[in-house]
Amino acid sequence: MPYEISGLTVYIYVGLIMLGVIFSLIRFVVGPSAPDRVVATDILTTITTVVLVVLALFFDRQIYLDVALVYAVLAFTAVVAIARFLEGGL
Repeated sequence: MPYEISGLTVYIYVGLIMLGVIFSLIRFVVGPSAPDRVVATDILTTITTVVLVVLALFFDRQIYLDVALVYAVLAFTAVVAIARFLEGGL
């Protein structure tokens, strides 16, 4: 492993990521409108992409970067399609 990460740092990173996931899930469930839910979904996909990039760094595996890139492109395309549908343009 080329990068040495202490145990406390990992716990802080995981805690911050989980805090972001919890807040996004709350917005997804409670969101008063459909655009709020779409934004919450977009945030969750972004967090997932970041987790994949951090895993690529942690495990020193380049394949996770490829997966993160494909996932990010598909998530962006899905959010754009949903936004166009909500505007009535699809």
